[in-house]
Amino acid sequence: MTEELSVRPIWRHPEFARGSRDMVGVSMGIAAWGLVTGVAMAKSGLSLGLSILMSLLVFAGSAQLAALPLVIAGAPIWMVWAIALCVNLRFVIFSAQWRPYFAHLPRWQRMLHGYFTADLNYVVFMARFPDPKPSPEQSPYFWGGVATNWPSWQFPTLIGLLLADTIPTEWGFGFAGILALLGLMYSLMTDRASWVAAGVASAAAVAAVALPLKLNIVVAIAAAVAAGLLMDHVTPVDAKPVEDKT
Repeated sequence: MTEELSVRPIWRHPEFARGSRDMVGVSMGIAAWGLVTGVAMAKSGLSLGLSILMSLLVFAGSAQLAALPLVIAGAPIWMVWAIALCVNLRFVIFSAQWRPYFAHLPRWQRMLHGYFTADLNYVVFMARFPDPKPSPEQSPYFWGGVATNWPSWQFPTLIGLLLADTIPTEWGFGFAGILALLGLMYSLMTDRASWVAAGVASAAAVAAVALPLKLNIVVAIAAAVAAGLLMDHVTPVDAKPVEDKT
């Protein structure tokens, strides 16, 4: 029986279905954000082919929206890459958090996991497996979440690209996407340091909004990192009791 379970397709594993179901609750927010991104790409002047390729290869709405104004303005390619890298720095943290779960996999599988890594499936996965130890249920659960998350982003993005001229802006999809991101941010703010960093980033982004080429995003990220490091430095660490060796 054990051998039969080990060779069955991953999509038949019970955790695959559970991972897919757990992502359904946030899929509407993901779809709204994807629709907004598709409309933005279509109205930016990029060709349909390049827009579809960008969505498939980048698979990161925040970075796409941050890079689009730079591409339109003819900014140097290094600046486009730098902005996209800064916006996506959070994925470095996600990858580090996922390492205890997937470090044992072959390199190509880890790279595939990295491509499909997204904000909300990270949050849902960590809620399901809070103990950072590998187990056979984790990969099926991860891919079940991907089975819901990836099409929830890509299909609405394609709809936004194709129907950009017929989707009224007053429908408020942009606000729905913002609400989805706010929900994600709130779920990640679990201690005082993260709250302080988020507040500093918000203030810095607003204060630097007049900077060209969306550089206020870089300012906000730098301010948040500095605030987080400062909080870690000044927060006292509980002293460990000294063992009595006498």
